[in-house]
Amino acid sequence: MKAAVVFGTRPEAIKMAPVVKEIERRGIDHVVIVTAQHREMLDQKLDAFDIEPHYDLNIMRHNQDLFHVTAAVLNDIKPVLEKEQPNVLLVQGDTTTTFAASLASFYLKIPVGHVEAGLRTWNKFDPFPEEINRQLTTRLTDFHFAPTNWAKQNLLNEGVKPDNIFVTGNTVIDALLMIVDPTYTFAGDGLGRIDFEEKRIILLTSHRRENFGEPMVGIFSACRQLVEQNADVEMIYPVHPNPNVQKIAKDILSGVPRVHLIKPMEYRPFVQLMNKSYLILTDSGGVQEEAPTLGKPVLVLRKTTERPEAIEAGTAKLVGTDRDTIVREGQRLLSDANAYREMATKANPYGDGKAAGRIVDILLSRCP
Repeated sequence: MKAAVVFGTRPEAIKMAPVVKEIERRGIDHVVIVTAQHREMLDQKLDAFDIEPHYDLNIMRHNQDLFHVTAAVLNDIKPVLEKEQPNVLLVQGDTTTTFAASLASFYLKIPVGHVEAGLRTWNKFDPFPEEINRQLTTRLTDFHFAPTNWAKQNLLNEGVKPDNIFVTGNTVIDALLMIVDPTYTFAGDGLGRIDFEEKRIILLTSHRRENFGEPMVGIFSACRQLVEQNADVEMIYPVHPNPNVQKIAKDILSGVPRVHLIKPMEYRPFVQLMNKSYLILTDSGGVQEEAPTLGKPVLVLRKTTERPEAIEAGTAKLVGTDRDTIVREGQRLLSDANAYREMATKANPYGDGKAAGRIVDILLSRCP
């Protein structure tokens, strides 16, 4: 078997890293292709997992749009796949890189393996463009690596053949367990001055396109209020580099006592920050999956989620972007020890950290 592994953004890199390392460990012929849909944040993750790509398409442009990303991936990956001729192309999740690379593979009649298959909101504009990216990728996929039984059922409901669906767990748990270190101490980003023992840390991550504008105003205003009404709370926000995020964050949160706006973090220190936090507010899909393994309650800053397993398990709660709702639910977890403990002690529904090994076993048994 020869595998091509393709990814282009920070979340993809994190979730594909365990698969790449497992392929390397077993000595399987492979090539790693990065599109660099997101440049700087992708490079951080490659360094964290010591992955050296064989091909870097370097497609990112200033103020790029979806038309550029889709066309650039489709055109630039073609000669690489024609040269390497892999038996299978592996993609992850729901990015434009994922969809465009799968389409290129289909055009060249190369089987596609989709890691984290079967997630759905059934609202094509929420999240945008991710929901349609994953639905279209499903239509192009030969090996569907579903993280949970819920995701498997979604695929079955859409007519995917049962023999082509494999429940593996989510590779993000593999990545998390590779990185987390309870003895870690912070030296940079101003975090070394924070008393993680005496202060309760709220970690905020917010970057989704559908939250730009007024929804993000609601999120950041709620976060400010939570800090201002709880003297023992400090908030840390690694601010996404997108200008749409930067401006609102600075307007509402800059200069607020006990609010720390920092640069995006590399994955290793970010995992340690999650581990040292008391509560996490996020619109990130990956964080919804990772935090329960660390025993951290999550408030999901979105109207919908394609990860209902966490909501049903009680490890996360969908609160949307309304200021009053976020404040109410955040304050409840800060004030009610029983409510906090109930969320913090629930089991993570996303797996046991052995997903990558299962994926490679399946490929070895099914690919020529």
